[in-house]
Amino acid sequence: MAVTDEAILKIKEMIISGALGPGDRLPPEKELSERLGLSRSSMREAVKALEVIRVLDVRRGDGTYVTSLEPRLLLEAMSFVVDLHDDSSILELFAVRRILEPAAAALAAAHVTPAIIDDLRAQIGSVDDFTSVEGLVAHDIEFHGAIASAAGNSYLASLIESLSSHTVRARIWRGLTQENSVHRTLTEHRMIVDALERGDAELAQALTVVHISGVEQWLRDAATSD
Repeated sequence: MAVTDEAILKIKEMIISGALGPGDRLPPEKELSERLGLSRSSMREAVKALEVIRVLDVRRGDGTYVTSLEPRLLLEAMSFVVDLHDDSSILELFAVRRILEPAAAALAAAHVTPAIIDDLRAQIGSVDDFTSVEGLVAHDIEFHGAIASAAGNSYLASLIESLSSHTVRARIWRGLTQENSVHRTLTEHRMIVDALERGDAELAQALTVVHISGVEQWLRDAATSD
């Protein structure tokens, strides 16, 4: 693994130095291994590892390319990790969301447009008592994602998205439907949108803290009862 790690670091250095940029094709394996002074097998393992974390894109029959390196792409692995953790770890992740999402809402209040507000209201309006859990999850992802995107920071938006996976959201919404708490949750969504529309960053931030904290407390209680 030490040799593979060295190969990973050398490819990383090529990207950081600008020798390789987003979308660039890597030299052929033989040429690259000779240039870096590493075996072809260690280079092959390094490429596989970097492909997993979406730094490289191996196109069969075409070559290996550096990906776009966009935050959304690079943080995909975090969603996978979130899915694997138990409730105690999920609560820690929610604590991070409680820090990040209110900050994103405050930033969004300064950048949100009438079109985004209309879209957020349409998203809320598309949900009713007959909406499936899958539909509720889709709404939640779209709603929080739109606010995070409106903050104007792609790294922040991607990090927030990665911290709450589809699996976790499904478990939460399933529990909320069983406890008839969907209406309250959607009401909180509406209040956040109202604050954003008024450009009230402090209120949008405070309401998001309350909203995330409420869901966090539900998850905490559910973990205890289990």
